[in-house]
Amino acid sequence: MVRKSVTMGCLFVVVLAVVYLLVWPVPIDPVAWQPPHDPGYTGVFSLNKALTAMETFSLGGRHGPEDVAVDDAGRIYVPTHEGEILRLSPDGSRPEVWANTGGRPLGMDFDNNGNLVVADAFLGLLSVDPTGRVTTLATIADGISILYADDVDVARDGMVYFSDASTKFGPRESGGTLEASLLDLMEHGGHGRLLEYDPRFRTAVTLVKGLNFANGVAVSHDQTYVLVNETGSYRVIRYWIKGPKQGQSEPFIEGLPAFPDNISTGLDDRFWIAMVTPRNPLLDRLGPYPFLRKVVQRIPKCLHPKPVVHGHVIAVNTRGQVVANLQDPDGAFPMTTGVVETGGSLYIGSLVAPALGRLDKGAISFTTQ
Repeated sequence: MVRKSVTMGCLFVVVLAVVYLLVWPVPIDPVAWQPPHDPGYTGVFSLNKALTAMETFSLGGRHGPEDVAVDDAGRIYVPTHEGEILRLSPDGSRPEVWANTGGRPLGMDFDNNGNLVVADAFLGLLSVDPTGRVTTLATIADGISILYADDVDVARDGMVYFSDASTKFGPRESGGTLEASLLDLMEHGGHGRLLEYDPRFRTAVTLVKGLNFANGVAVSHDQTYVLVNETGSYRVIRYWIKGPKQGQSEPFIEGLPAFPDNISTGLDDRFWIAMVTPRNPLLDRLGPYPFLRKVVQRIPKCLHPKPVVHGHVIAVNTRGQVVANLQDPDGAFPMTTGVVETGGSLYIGSLVAPALGRLDKGAISFTTQ
């Protein structure tokens, strides 16, 4: 009798678990899609340890320098998970709190007046003047709230281009930037968009929508197009802002071996792309199966696949060809999210690291295509 009761109890628990996995409500409504071929770490993405040569600068107890900006005096600015923007001396020493947005600042770029324009994941598009005073530029575009401002680049004519990573999964509502990004990537519902802010009229408009986690933004060297990283589709999209293709968009580079995060305009017709973590084979296999992605979402978070720690940044030319491939497969500097090139160095940001990275460009081998 006792054995029968135990058996029935176990069966009841199993039935409850099955019902939970099949029907429990989840915040995502996955869309079927076919991920592109994963090239892996072969060819132009071959494994190496070039990033291990970089030095790191302490952030004084803060962490998460998602992006990097450098002013005309060579001073270095980084956002932090704590909501502060730190300023470091040109040699990377003496980190000090320069501003506090009260949110989660991510991508940053200086405008023509010396103001630091900031994409704040919680608060929208912001501007910080040289004294550290914060003002809001935009929280809405085309009547839709900017739920997850992610990266920003300012064109020479003063126009501001920035991304709204997801209009459905905001970091404030989802428990943080990483948590919101994971929800958006799992759903693959095309909620991201590329936006343009006009400082003359103080309005933001949508240039491209339907992106799967719109992330890094970079204006081209000749100011004729804008690149935006579509993290969830492992690619970079080019949107033309001038010329015969104005208003059109097209793939710039596709089939990356990792999730592209931020992108920046470098020197010598280069763009730098930071890869936050390698692609997840399970996530790719589940692409065509929305129902199974819901089941995975119902599994306790502690059992979800974890992002692999693998530092990786690449440079591409204006034809989308890889000309530099720098990696740290051991993940000593984890989750690389931002790269900025100066005359002699690369500054490298991270989603979670308690430090900023810097790599001497003399250690980089560039290829010609």
